[in-house]
Parts: sequence; structure tokens; C-alpha cells
Amino acid sequence: MLDKDGIAKRIAKELKDGYYVNLGIGIPTLVANYIPKGINVVLQSENGLLGMGPFPFEGEEDPDMINAGKQTITTLPGSSIFDSAMSFGMIRSQKIDLTILGAMEVSENGDIANWKIPGKMVKGMGGAMDLVASAKNIIVAMQHINKAGESKLLPKCTLPLTGVNCIRKVVTELAVLDILPEGGFRLIERAPGVSVDFIKQSTAGKLFAEAEVKEMDLN
Repeated sequence: MLDKDGIAKRIAKELKDGYYVNLGIGIPTLVANYIPKGINVVLQSENGLLGMGPFPFEGEEDPDMINAGKQTITTLPGSSIFDSAMSFGMIRSQKIDLTILGAMEVSENGDIANWKIPGKMVKGMGGAMDLVASAKNIIVAMQHINKAGESKLLPKCTLPLTGVNCIRKVVTELAVLDILPEGGFRLIERAPGVSVDFIKQSTAGKLFAEAEVKEMDLN
């Protein structure tokens, strides 16, 4: 199984030269550390930054430079800082080429739940609602199974929804999966050492898989 950095490293392979990319809170923020050589992308943080770099080394943090998850970050030459109104204007006008979000649940129809667990206090829904409503291309970075061993890829989300029928690709510690237009997860890659049968057992939603599925290339 992959750890969180492994998930981020695999997602970084989806980046294309010239992309403007929004990184959500959690695992997606790690993608900034694994941008492939020769690929130039501009990372956008919804709190008002274009040109976000990797996390700073210990002792080099600037407490005034943070991402949407309040983690300290670095900026790259040519970066730009602005207010959140302009930031969300970029998002709502579909200027962002790729959005990478975390999730608590994803359904086989491409629904996503990532902002609230009933009964637990949350600070608010953040920008996820705008991102899923406006983004042209969304990849979800998440754990396939929860701490109780239960699948988080479901026939139908049980938590309050963030967006409906908006997710097309999911990367987990076990697999890379596409969500088909007609519904259902299609297994396209498996994590090193993970069997197709184990992924099937770990997926509650409808899953389509060939007998032979290629292993992820993380190099």
C-alpha cells in the first residue's frame, strides 16, 4: 500500500506542462513536493496565491505565508498574492486546469463528500463547493479504506455531499480508478504489491477490473 506521499507522487504524474492547479487541504498539498522535472505548473491556493512552491525546510518557515490549510509554504519567482475574491473569481470562471481534492467518501456516480461529518464541529465548508461546481478536471486523493477497514468508495455517499457527479478519477493507497460516465469505478492501476482481488474486496461501489491490471509507476 502507498503512504500519503506515495498517493501525492502518483497524482503528480497527472500534471501537464502549463497547467494551473489548485491543491486542496490534506494529501493534495503534498503534490507540490513531487512535480516532475521538465513540467512547469502554477499552483493556486484559494486563499489568494499563484505560484506556490514546496513546503519550507524546518527553520525557514514564514508564518505569514500559508496555504488554504494554514500550512506554511514557499513561493516561486513570479508568484502573485491577492485577495480571496480574486482567487474565487479565477475558480468560478474556470481558469484552473486541474483541481486535486481530498475526500471522506466518493460514490460510484462521481459524487464527493469531503467537508462534514455530522456531529463533529467544522470551521466551514471552505472553497470545496466552488471548486467542484466550477472545475473542469478533478482528481481525488484519499484513503481507500477507513481505520475500521471499511470502504470509502461507495455505491452512494452517506455523508453530506460537496458535489454531485463531478469526480472522474480517484487515487488511493491501493489503486488508481476512473469513474465511468454510466457509473462505477474502473480499476486502471494498482499499488505495488496490491492484488486486484484485494482492491475488489476493499471497494463497496461497483468495480470493473480486467484480470491483469498494471502496477503503478512511481519513478
